[in-house]
Amino acid sequence: MPQQPGIKDERTAAIIVAAGSSRRMKGADKLLAPLGGRPLISYSIATFAAYPAIDELVVVASEANLDAVRGIIGASETANVTIVMGGKRRRDSVLNGLRAVRDCDYVVVHDAARPLVDSTMIDAALGGAREVGAALCAIPVSDTVKRADPAGRVSSTVTREGLWLAQTPQAFRTELLLRAHATIDIDVTDDAALIELVGEPVKLVMGSNRNIKVTLPEDLALAQALFAASEGKAR
Repeated sequence: MPQQPGIKDERTAAIIVAAGSSRRMKGADKLLAPLGGRPLISYSIATFAAYPAIDELVVVASEANLDAVRGIIGASETANVTIVMGGKRRRDSVLNGLRAVRDCDYVVVHDAARPLVDSTMIDAALGGAREVGAALCAIPVSDTVKRADPAGRVSSTVTREGLWLAQTPQAFRTELLLRAHATIDIDVTDDAALIELVGEPVKLVMGSNRNIKVTLPEDLALAQALFAASEGKAR
C-alpha cells in the first residue's frame, strides 16, 4: 500500500484484544475455535501483520489462552509481535496493550473475536483518526428498534435515523487514547466511548456486515459460512 502524502514518518501500532473469557461459548474459547482449518484468532493477527502501515503488533492474551496464543504466533512466524497479559476489564486489557506500544503516533484497536476484518476497514479507521483524532468502523442500524419496559413489554419504538452499530477496528492518536484512559475511570464497552467522555470528536467510518463478532456458538457457525463463501469467490 503506497504511503499517503504527509504521513511517511508516522508510526502505527495495532492492539489485538484476545483476553476475554468467552463466557457465552458454553465452555469453549472462541478465539481458539477452528475456522477454515485455523484458530479463529489467527485471522486478525495475520491481517494486521500483513498491513503495510502497521509498525508493531501487540496481542493481549488471557492467562488461560496465553500459551496457545504464543504457539499460534510462533507457528505463523509473524515478526515484531509483543504478547502481553490482559486485565480485569476490557479497557484494562487495552491499556496493558497501550503500555507495550513504543513511540507510535497512531494505534488501531481490534477485537480478536472479529476474524473477518480486512485492510479496507483498517484503511477507513486510520483515515478517520488522521482526520479528527479518533474513528471507529460501524454500520447503520437497518432493523426497527424497540425499547422495552422492565416487564419485557414494548414501551416505544426508537427511530433508527442516526443510529449505528459500533465495530472494531477503531483507530486513535496514541496520545489521545492514553489521555482518555488516564482521565476516565468508569468501565466502557469500547475505546471510542472514552474519547467521547473526554469531549473529543470520534468519526464514524463504514464497517461491514461481514465483520461479525463471534460471541455465541451460532456466531461461529455464521463466521464459518461467511468464510466459506469468501473462499469460494477467491477460487
